[in-house]
Amino acid sequence: MLLSENTRGILFMNIAMASFTLNDVFMKKVSGSLPLSEMIAVRGSLTVILLLVLARVMRVSQFRPEPQDRRMLILRTGAEVFATLTFLLALQNMPLANVSAILQVLPLAVTLAAAVLLREKVGWRRMTAIGVGFCGVLLIVKPGTEGFNIWSVLALISVCFVVVRDLSTRRFSKGLPSITIVLYAASAVTVMGYAGLTLEPWQPLRREEALLLSGAAGM
Repeated sequence: MLLSENTRGILFMNIAMASFTLNDVFMKKVSGSLPLSEMIAVRGSLTVILLLVLARVMRVSQFRPEPQDRRMLILRTGAEVFATLTFLLALQNMPLANVSAILQVLPLAVTLAAAVLLREKVGWRRMTAIGVGFCGVLLIVKPGTEGFNIWSVLALISVCFVVVRDLSTRRFSKGLPSITIVLYAASAVTVMGYAGLTLEPWQPLRREEALLLSGAAGM
């Protein structure tokens, strides 16, 4: 039985969200003992290696995007870099449960932005659900209270960058391999990590930290 495009998209999205959750848990575990730049650099390096292996398996050898995709690729890659930086800073300084609660606004924000900016059809039922969802997130994060601080704002900024990332992904031509898009993003994030190491000292990795970062890279 062949799955429809919507069904496949839902399946892949659920797998992706599960992977993101595991990645967040692994990165949170090492955030107390390693500098942020080192975490990003190590995880990024492993991710790039895994992506190159995957590209070889998929027989993707052309990583240069077509001219019509280049501007959007730059936009998406920049959004990925800043989303990663702001999210990990928030994750490093907030309880994981609080960050996760704030991130619940992400699918609502993406849907709303797609309706406004991409003119995608969103009926009144979905708009009502978006409104109720935003109210629910506000009840959880409680802006204006002591628990809502600068790191909470940073997590919300990360959500904005992810919205830009996801919407720009929709604008790529179908001929551009997904592995190419992800490889550019992973490489840029990794470079950011190594650049940050000029400001933070490198600490030797313990085995547990190496295993956790390897697991995060695989996600």
